[in-house]
Amino acid sequence: MSIIKQLQSQLRKKERSAVEITEEYLGRIEELEPKLKSFLCVTREEALATARQVDEKIARGEDIPPLAGIPIAVKDNIVTKGIPTTCASRILENFVPCYDSTVTQKLKDQLAVIVGKTNLDEFAMGSSTENSAYGRTQNPWDTERVPGGSSGGSAAAVAAGECVVALGSDTGGSIRQPASFCGVVGLKPTYGLVSRFGLVAYASSLDQIGPFGRTVEDTAILLQAIAGHDPHDSTSLKVEVPDYTQYCTTDLKGLKVGIITETLSSGLDSQVADRVTQAVKELEKLGAEIKEVSCPRFRYGLPTYYIIAPSEASANLARYDGVKYGLREEADNLLEMYTKTRAKGFGAEVKRRIMLGTYALSAGYYDAYYLKAQKVRTLIRQDFDNAFTQADVLVCPTSPTTAFKAGEKTANPLSMYLSDLMTIPVNLAGLPAMSIPCGFDHQNLPVGMQLIGNVLREDLLFRVGYAYQQVTDWHTHTPRL
Repeated sequence: MSIIKQLQSQLRKKERSAVEITEEYLGRIEELEPKLKSFLCVTREEALATARQVDEKIARGEDIPPLAGIPIAVKDNIVTKGIPTTCASRILENFVPCYDSTVTQKLKDQLAVIVGKTNLDEFAMGSSTENSAYGRTQNPWDTERVPGGSSGGSAAAVAAGECVVALGSDTGGSIRQPASFCGVVGLKPTYGLVSRFGLVAYASSLDQIGPFGRTVEDTAILLQAIAGHDPHDSTSLKVEVPDYTQYCTTDLKGLKVGIITETLSSGLDSQVADRVTQAVKELEKLGAEIKEVSCPRFRYGLPTYYIIAPSEASANLARYDGVKYGLREEADNLLEMYTKTRAKGFGAEVKRRIMLGTYALSAGYYDAYYLKAQKVRTLIRQDFDNAFTQADVLVCPTSPTTAFKAGEKTANPLSMYLSDLMTIPVNLAGLPAMSIPCGFDHQNLPVGMQLIGNVLREDLLFRVGYAYQQVTDWHTHTPRL
């Protein structure tokens, strides 16, 4: 059952107060943080103040919104008024925004209890949360391993029970891959369904904010709270937001599920392949019709992404120059100030991607790299369009492997980039996709199955994911900490 609905029921019946629930989660954060490092900032006072507001509302006999009193964590590249927003970078070490992002304002309007800001790869550039300037987050299932990235802090916090749900951002798999590594549900919505106003930009045509939860129903409730048109975001879609929980049903009869054949080839861990295959058999038992579909250009997603995303990043990160906010290094002239500030403020991976992007956009290389990548992006989208004529939902592993050991891939950027092999094409096509836990490998590390929908078909993802969770118990397993 939905944890959010359980807690809300207890609040409404006055079995527990919002302050008691908040204290419980803050206590867990206090207990686990020295080991996990999921959070960069814990907002104890603000959280308890909101919880008291919820209790006062209930005492007056007023109805409360669906997320009222629910402890939630927010990735630290999402702007929060009066609370530090660092993007896990030295260049924004002391930055405290004077406004809220659209999503955090929506959470506050519902009286959700924001317990803190979570760790990430610096500026969301990474697949392991090892690129954070403030230390890496540990995977709750095995603290010698990474939680995935870049939203590793949010995924680890939900898995460890430090919050009920959390927000992350996904540019090439940064919600789904950590969800897979940490054994939780993570959803990347359709591009434009959730406002990006107040999300610190990495690659603007790919970035999307989305929810983490232990259950599919919890992610549905959180998505409903943050989705919808926003005039502050020019890429925001003008669409009606349905009640996503109405799609949490157990009937999959007549639904066509397509397995992407290209994702089950070499390079995939045999145990991951086995768990995903077993999960697909469960979907078949629930009434889904299983078929194989081909996306021939799927494998070109990785090289395409690593031209487009760094190109957009090189433009987006030009604003961090030491002039208006963030770190400023003293210098004798403006150019020297820029150089010193950016050299000290940015970490190695951010510098690498800025240089990659600047190169791809430079005179003489634009057509050969960036323009060609955009054309391949269109072909990848066409492959998905073709696949959706044969199936309603597509399925593949979320990541080729389970969580790897910290330090295992830091010396080889290409090996690290391959962690997002299965997730990147979805961002290039702007589609919604969800990772749900579907088992464990022999080392008791979680395995994730990725469900991919057509544009604005989150309803089908919730339908398939919810039905699967009703006949399996993978999502109920918790790490021993």
